[in-house]
Amino acid sequence: MSSDRTFPTLALETLLAQSSGGLVCGVDEAGRGPWAGPVSAAAVILNPDDLPEGMDDSKVLTEKRRAALEPQIKARALAWGVGFASAREIEELNIIGATGLAMCRAIEAMAIPPVAALVDGNYRFKLPCPIQTVVGGDGLSLSIAAASILAKTARDRVMIELDTLYPAYGFARHKGYNAPIHSEALQTHGPCPEHRRSWGPVKALLGS
Repeated sequence: MSSDRTFPTLALETLLAQSSGGLVCGVDEAGRGPWAGPVSAAAVILNPDDLPEGMDDSKVLTEKRRAALEPQIKARALAWGVGFASAREIEELNIIGATGLAMCRAIEAMAIPPVAALVDGNYRFKLPCPIQTVVGGDGLSLSIAAASILAKTARDRVMIELDTLYPAYGFARHKGYNAPIHSEALQTHGPCPEHRRSWGPVKALLGS
């Protein structure tokens, strides 16, 4: 990994809090790309005086590190929330609409409502508070990084639970993403209720 890589800070939160006059949350999602399962989102208002060490974009952390950080974030943040949109809601709303729904549910689950949100990416979701989009935000904003960890760990748990209901697909291993065992199971067994049947790869595998 390059030594000149930057790490997330609270700089964006500080600026937005100053301009908005209140507490700012970071928002991120997990699970927009898989073939099956829900999309999840999390929102986090960090306490700048009590930050867990080692928070970063969930994608660069190991599963073990994410699991260790999750309870620390929940215990030390000023507020946090997690929301989901189901596979059926993804079918009904499309993935963008469902992602926005999961983000709304995450913010609405927070014990303290934020006055503004930093949202990873460039899409301006309609959320319960004003937003500022941040491309690559999970690598720039500590609040978004924290949200990425909570969204990822929450969704992974759901997929492990779904594996017990639908053991033929290997959800615990690949979390619903593209994998040889997943495509083979789809061709052999067809889709289960958690599959996103309108998804291009799923439709192609099913010959529909």
